[in-house]
Amino acid sequence: MSILGTKLSRRCMARTGFAYLFAALLVALFGAVYERFSHGVYSYFMLYAFVIPLGGGALPFFALAFSERLPLPRATVYRLYHSGIAALTVGCCFAGALEIYGTTNRRIAVYWIVGFGFLACAIALYLASCLRVFARGEK
Repeated sequence: MSILGTKLSRRCMARTGFAYLFAALLVALFGAVYERFSHGVYSYFMLYAFVIPLGGGALPFFALAFSERLPLPRATVYRLYHSGIAALTVGCCFAGALEIYGTTNRRIAVYWIVGFGFLACAIALYLASCLRVFARGEK
């Protein structure tokens, strides 16, 4: 049985929203512990890294779970979106760690490019499928 053939449900969207809430909590805890041992140096990247899984992950998936009017995304869109959120969250934590350490790295831009690229592809595919669904008059 293929994983790509799985059908997503509203219940799956709610579970994903709770998973993103848990991820946001873990990222906030990681940032707090990291900055606790950083000798008074802090980074806004590290402070606000939890906002990405919270605002970009939990809120949209709870909206999909509890709204009957929004169509559910396909598995490809679902995975692209997860990859984008993960890349942005890891990039934010990495940028914060480098900033606390007192150095920079040009390669950190790869996280932003890949993360926003995945999110843009996922959102474009989801909007295209929404237009198709609404044009046919389906739910």
